[in-house]
Amino acid sequence: MTGWLRADDGPVLYSYHNRTPVTGDLQVIIVYLIFATLYIAFLLIFPGIRKERFATFVTVTLSLFVGNVIMVTRLESAWHVATTEVVSTYRAFSRELVHAELGAYIGLGHVNITLRAISDNSSEDIDYNERFSWLGSTEMGESYREALVRGVPFPILKVAEYFSLGEEGFTWGGQYRAAGYYGGIFLWAAFACWLLMNLLLVVVPRYGAYAMTVTGALMLGSALAYHCLLPSTPLRVRFENDMELVFHLGWCFYLVIIAGGLCLFVGLVIAGMDLMYPHSFSTVLEVDYDTPYDRHVIIEESHTKHKHWKKGLEEPPGLGRRILRRLSSKKEDGERSVRGLENRGFEMDPPKSPWRYPLHRPALQAAFKRTLSQDSAASGVSLAVSFLDQRENTTGDPPPRRTQIEHKPPVREASMW
Repeated sequence: MTGWLRADDGPVLYSYHNRTPVTGDLQVIIVYLIFATLYIAFLLIFPGIRKERFATFVTVTLSLFVGNVIMVTRLESAWHVATTEVVSTYRAFSRELVHAELGAYIGLGHVNITLRAISDNSSEDIDYNERFSWLGSTEMGESYREALVRGVPFPILKVAEYFSLGEEGFTWGGQYRAAGYYGGIFLWAAFACWLLMNLLLVVVPRYGAYAMTVTGALMLGSALAYHCLLPSTPLRVRFENDMELVFHLGWCFYLVIIAGGLCLFVGLVIAGMDLMYPHSFSTVLEVDYDTPYDRHVIIEESHTKHKHWKKGLEEPPGLGRRILRRLSSKKEDGERSVRGLENRGFEMDPPKSPWRYPLHRPALQAAFKRTLSQDSAASGVSLAVSFLDQRENTTGDPPPRRTQIEHKPPVREASMW
């Protein structure tokens, strides 16, 4: 029934099952949204970047492109594809023929089989998209049996049967599973190296270029491993009227080759440029960019100090240069430790101590000093005594008795405080 109301003005009764076909993979759509959001955010802030614009734009664009390619090709179903138009029976035990487009899209861990009617003369709308996974060893067989129970159209079941059997020459399922397994391992390794590449580009751009080269090599290794492990006998599914389904490499395979080759080429170019012109590659994404701790600022300061450094002796090349530097540094350290360093601008003030000692007071120092008159009197007395002694020796008369003058020591009066 169609329309909002029935003929008797009652509500429409949807009592039959009418599913819509799958039009997109939800996981792939989420990956697209994540990387598109990051890239749009970068484009919004890119006009504010004033330095290293080209290197920053190329690095960020390539990094997001490679990461998106790795995740999308890991989830997509376009590594080995085949499409054809068939005229075949629609269901078992029926003579009705259907003219439809049949497609098989093989991924790393599954195969998607689609069937869409071409002519409008069919009694039913035919638009199917069925997925059969083979991550486990028996998962493909179980998916095939479930499709038989659900009554999937006959052309889809015929293609799925070639992947579900593993005996009597039907080994395509196992070979595709092995190719997807090793190709997926290489892609996961490339994804891990891609994460490390982004980290190193922020910290040490030179090592980030090396990691970029390894990432590209792993992506190319994934494509090579998948191609080498494909079935040696190509899979051909034959239908009525000489129609057959022939498989060929899909866009996921070529996209991995393009992204891996581009990543490898750019990584080698950056690494070679860094070897010829050290520290020339830089982006604004570095941790200490345009700060006092930037590697370019540190290198420039070290070169400036090296130019002003005066050499005392001509340094011989090789090992002798290192030995001479070591001996000269030890000699300079010894001279510094012996003679010290003279600081002409140093001025030492007297200590400002609250203690006052008695011996340093002016009154005590004046009390213990002899005056000039006392010194002259003492010298006169000593001259007189020496004159009398000489006279006694010449005349033989005893000298007159001398009165001894008592010299009383001066009274020392000092206030201790």
